[in-house]
Amino acid sequence: MKDILCKIIHHAPLKAGYWTLTLDAKEIASQAQPGQFVHIRIPSLENTALRRPFSIFGATDGKLKILYKTVGRGTDKLNALKTGDTLSVIGPLGKGFPLTLKGVPLLVAGGYGVAPLCFLAEKLPRKGYAFIGARTADDILCSELLQYMGWTVYTTTQDGSMGETGLVTLPLDRQINQLKLKNLTFDLFACGPDGMLKAVGQRAIEHNMLGWLSLDKHMVCGVGACLACIQKLRKEDGAEWTGRVCRDGPIFESREIIW
Repeated sequence: MKDILCKIIHHAPLKAGYWTLTLDAKEIASQAQPGQFVHIRIPSLENTALRRPFSIFGATDGKLKILYKTVGRGTDKLNALKTGDTLSVIGPLGKGFPLTLKGVPLLVAGGYGVAPLCFLAEKLPRKGYAFIGARTADDILCSELLQYMGWTVYTTTQDGSMGETGLVTLPLDRQINQLKLKNLTFDLFACGPDGMLKAVGQRAIEHNMLGWLSLDKHMVCGVGACLACIQKLRKEDGAEWTGRVCRDGPIFESREIIW
């Protein structure tokens, strides 16, 4: 974990309120793993707001990439920053996704939960299938990027404006059934809202496969000190315990999580 000042080398809108931010952050980028996050101090809010956590979208050649959505005062201030400005960044934080596979990888994203999964898609040893669900077409992100990487991509929207109408579990279930008919195993990786994560985790358990879920909790300190992001968990022997998402996660196997 490093706490450094990082210079912005690229900052631009992606689409409909979503932005990509690229930082010169060699010390962090060299250590970053898919699923980890960084804590960023927002300029001009230092005395009135805490650092904000952001999933790592990418980390190559000393460059750290973040994908974020404008949702409030902090990200509004972040929008105003330009190339050459600096940010105080702590990271990489938390535990990432495993990079070993037992079967075909299936990535399941809800909204901008696609960010850490794009990073994961770069690092996994084989390509598979990616499922991106969102409210509208404006909220479907990075489908072209994943296709460019060699992944087969399915999209769903609640309003039917892109891809299939409905929940992202619809094409996911079809693909799981096809893999089962071929006697193929698979590994699930998911990032998004709790309802989606719970549904993906249930499928992993029902089919006796591994399901790696990225939990989204209110992470205040980012290092496990403040207890703001506690989560009830289950050990292999069935014993329950209370973990801290920022330190013990944010990635957990589906059988560990008590919803």
